[in-house]
Amino acid sequence: MRHIKKSLTLAVAASVLSMAAPAVAQDVTIGFMGGFTGPIESLAPPIFAGAELAVAQVNEQGGILDGGTFAIVSADGACDATAAANATDRLVNTDQVTAIVGGLCTGETIGGANSAAIPGGVVMISPASTAPALTTLEDDDLVFRTTPSDAFQGQKLAELLLSKDITEIALTYVNNDYGSGFADAVASAYEAGGGTIAANLAHEDGKADYRAELGNLASSGAETLVILAYANSSGQTILRQALESGNFLTFVGGDGMVGDDLFTGVDAGSVEGMIATRAGAFEGESATVYNDLATAAGLTPNDVYAPQSYDAAFLLALAIEKNGSADREGLSAALREVSSAPGETILPGEWEKAKELIAAGTDIDYQGAGGDLDFDDAGDVDGVIVEMTVEGGSFVEVGVIE
Repeated sequence: MRHIKKSLTLAVAASVLSMAAPAVAQDVTIGFMGGFTGPIESLAPPIFAGAELAVAQVNEQGGILDGGTFAIVSADGACDATAAANATDRLVNTDQVTAIVGGLCTGETIGGANSAAIPGGVVMISPASTAPALTTLEDDDLVFRTTPSDAFQGQKLAELLLSKDITEIALTYVNNDYGSGFADAVASAYEAGGGTIAANLAHEDGKADYRAELGNLASSGAETLVILAYANSSGQTILRQALESGNFLTFVGGDGMVGDDLFTGVDAGSVEGMIATRAGAFEGESATVYNDLATAAGLTPNDVYAPQSYDAAFLLALAIEKNGSADREGLSAALREVSSAPGETILPGEWEKAKELIAAGTDIDYQGAGGDLDFDDAGDVDGVIVEMTVEGGSFVEVGVIE
């Protein structure tokens, strides 16, 4: 009987001690994978800075998981599927990250997902991969994106062209998931709206000379050349050599062309008025809040895909907090919970408020810099596409394409 009483006493004491013990903080590391080298190297640093801002705000407002440090490590995917596979493998299996922001190029995202993230059960949120191919990826509900698909951007670019009475174009696109998916979407919507595609030609990235391809495009007689490629790779080279040829009067680009590198070796005055499209920031309270936060941190709020990168990192923090641990398992479901209605609205930067609500068991609904981020079954979101134009040697935003 004495042994039974002693055992019972010890059990009660252990239970009381357990109840009194403070929660143990858990440090969490997420990864960022993107093309710091390669054709989008000038775009990657500001996108990474957007994610870093979200991480900094979490730590400034008490940290994650009962005061743990929230950290982010980066890896270079080089806008290439093979390089991205290696980079993601390092993040997943060496750095042991809980989740990943990235990739940026669609080939990066798909390469990294298939090789390491999906087998490792790691959630990825891309802020910049826009190709429709991502929608149909068999990903076990692990791959998401905070930017709209090019199926949507292509439609909006086609509508923009037709609204400007541009009824005939020559179209060239980089021969990868991004370029081909974007081009298909543009072509379908443009022709459905009554436009004529006089020439439609894929090109390989990274060549020094595209004069043969430009000759084929120019022979169509079209005066408008649409280039769906990258600003510091084939897109820049094609634009420069097209200007030298003098065969086109008007130039049009997609989001990959929006960057200062496009004007390297090019007289910017010669492309004054060039138009392009890209994913835009949502015009609402959450966008205004993000703009103020980014400006205060010394960032440019409208850097290409920086707001979407901020959203990806902040969403991961919210999902990890909701999941209650640094474990990978369960994170996908938690991500859907914190990003969707119903729930109390959480705006960019409202980490402390979100933690308190999650701890109280209250549902939350994050409204991001890019707007409403209700993921559909494929992990896609709606969004806004804005018109850009070249003025005074740089791209400026004209407004949302309605």
